[in-house]
Amino acid sequence: MDITYIEPFSRAWSRMKSALLQPFDLHKWFVVGFNAFLAGLIHSPHGNCAGSSRSRGDFSFQELAYFPQTVWEWLTDHPGWFAAIVIFIFFLLVLLIVLTWLSSRGSFMFLDNVVYDRAEILKPWKQYRREGNSLFLWRLGFGFVCFILFMAYLVLFFTTATHACRSSYSGRVPVSFILQMILLFLIFIIVTGYISMFLRDFVVPLMAKHNLSSTKAWRRFWAIIKQHPFHFLLYGALIFIISIVVVIMVILAGLLTCCIGILLLIIPYIGSVVTLPISYTYRAFSLEYLAQFGPEYDLLSAPESG
Repeated sequence: MDITYIEPFSRAWSRMKSALLQPFDLHKWFVVGFNAFLAGLIHSPHGNCAGSSRSRGDFSFQELAYFPQTVWEWLTDHPGWFAAIVIFIFFLLVLLIVLTWLSSRGSFMFLDNVVYDRAEILKPWKQYRREGNSLFLWRLGFGFVCFILFMAYLVLFFTTATHACRSSYSGRVPVSFILQMILLFLIFIIVTGYISMFLRDFVVPLMAKHNLSSTKAWRRFWAIIKQHPFHFLLYGALIFIISIVVVIMVILAGLLTCCIGILLLIIPYIGSVVTLPISYTYRAFSLEYLAQFGPEYDLLSAPESG
């Protein structure tokens, strides 16, 4: 089996141009863009969470090691703030669950628009109700596992750091420990990133094609990934490189438009409409790539269902 990358991307690009630009239909852009917006509610492939570094000259590793204890003492001394933070976290969790549910259904709506080159909302919303709910439950379970693993990582980090501080009075940063924890965190990010990408790019299409639950679709996908692990790892690396290029191009476009483009991108829904060619090509690329593994994995040449 000859697995390629350039040809599927070229076909995806041509499919995007044919669907969105030949001819240009503003109504179609807004409808398909809405589905893309729903599908991407909980995805931030080009974003990243990073805190600002401290510039204080008296920073020490000991301060970092005892940070959870310091926070806990502050919260117990300020019960009003403690209650407010707990309530805020609760509402944030509820909002995240609602967005996950909408995004799960939206993933199939956007997929349907790309596969059948149409701009519909209600029909795919109803048609993929069972698959969308299954995806929602799987995402909740996966998110919970990731949260537990991340909390375990934090416990390991701070307990080990506290022990290191108690064993040494120098206050110097244990470089080897920091490097090990960074490596462990990178492994966690890479593994969870690949799982999320495989779910979005390949498992969701298999669910839609064969009307499968998330678990059964994962089993079907696992059958091909076991035979071609290198190809799918390389696919992930290629997507990462493409994402970097896209981010650079978007930033340059924003600067060339005197930041007007950037302002449009940060507006919910409008940003999805503006970047629709990117998300459309990306969605089509994953389908074109998956179709190379056989007709049972090909959605693009399948007759319309429902």
